Amino acid sequence: MSAAKDVILPVILPGATLGVMGGGQLGRMFVHAAQSMGYRTAVLDADATSPAGLVSHEHIRTPYLDTTGLAELASVADAITTEFENVPAAALEQLAQTRPVAPAGASVAICQDRAREKAHFVGCGVDCAPHALIDTPEQLAAVSDDLLPGILKTSRLGYDGKGQVRVKTRAELIAAWDELQRVGCVLEKMLPLAYEVSVIVARGRDGQVVHFPLQQNLHRDGILAVTTVPAPNVTEAVSQQAYASAHKIASSMDYVGVLCTEFFVLQDGRIVANEMAPRPHNSGHHTIDACDVSQFELQVRAMTGLPLVEPVLHSPCLMLNLLGDLWFPETDGQPATAQREPDWAAVLALSGTHLHLYGKSEARAGRKMGHLTVTGASPQAARATALQAAAILGIAPF
Repeated sequence: MSAAKDVILPVILPGATLGVMGGGQLGRMFVHAAQSMGYRTAVLDADATSPAGLVSHEHIRTPYLDTTGLAELASVADAITTEFENVPAAALEQLAQTRPVAPAGASVAICQDRAREKAHFVGCGVDCAPHALIDTPEQLAAVSDDLLPGILKTSRLGYDGKGQVRVKTRAELIAAWDELQRVGCVLEKMLPLAYEVSVIVARGRDGQVVHFPLQQNLHRDGILAVTTVPAPNVTEAVSQQAYASAHKIASSMDYVGVLCTEFFVLQDGRIVANEMAPRPHNSGHHTIDACDVSQFELQVRAMTGLPLVEPVLHSPCLMLNLLGDLWFPETDGQPATAQREPDWAAVLALSGTHLHLYGKSEARAGRKMGHLTVTGASPQAARATALQAAAILGIAPF
């Protein structure tokens, strides 16, 4: 939102131009949603071949903090959002001086810093893992043994498992902090995990909050691999607690836009907040094909002041992440040296498959190249088809 909270902003109707900071796949899907609703789009990203820039009406090819680029985006866009949590909050605050920006730089700044994120969870009464902040050698020495074994995470610029080291002993903790260049970190106690879930909410300028059905997530090597909806292991009590916590987290920031909060469900049934992302989320990609309104359409609605509607899941589904590894299949246990296109024809011969590729020019191990959503008449049918697709693509069963 703009800095002046007492100003009532007009609804921004189709025909206007919506700007997005960041040109990755989340920006690309936002651009598709905005264009389908009749908006023009503008992307700011320095990469000339960025997935969102390739499909947008306008592509401003500058770094995020480039004053000329920011001025150009503000001159062409009627409202602006972000598709990446590590877009500098200062850039969003500069844009907000002349244009509505959602989410606000202040909210993004909280999500960019694990220490501030944890403090926000605690401050609004949402449980998170026991943790300690480590910015100095003295704080490192003062860490309680009760937090070990744990996971040491950089406070900033970590995602998809990057900037994280598992530690069992104090010696490993000291070595891990050295490995992470002694930057500010958070040490989180490892908890007895049963499974992981996420809640995606959209919050409007007027404070209205809606959410998608709870998503159950499977991660491999720190990267989301599979999302299942409806969440197969979730109890009604867990669902209601997760929804209430996600709403509270968003409202306490006066958040406007789409926000994803990831939760750990522990073996004793308790839930704790893990982290949040101030944007649409990988675990919500299924909403394009399995819900009556997608997370990207709600992003458009929230930033323009259009009405929000409670999303409805019309089809049980699974979402499979398609990483660059699939373009280099193993032969006799050895990864291929030459890139090979996966057998999309065989996958798309399966009823209920929806392929989304992000237009990235180069496949690399661990790089998100696309996703496959599999819908079915029942959760069992969707899962059976998803396992068939996984076998064709060389994705390990789940």
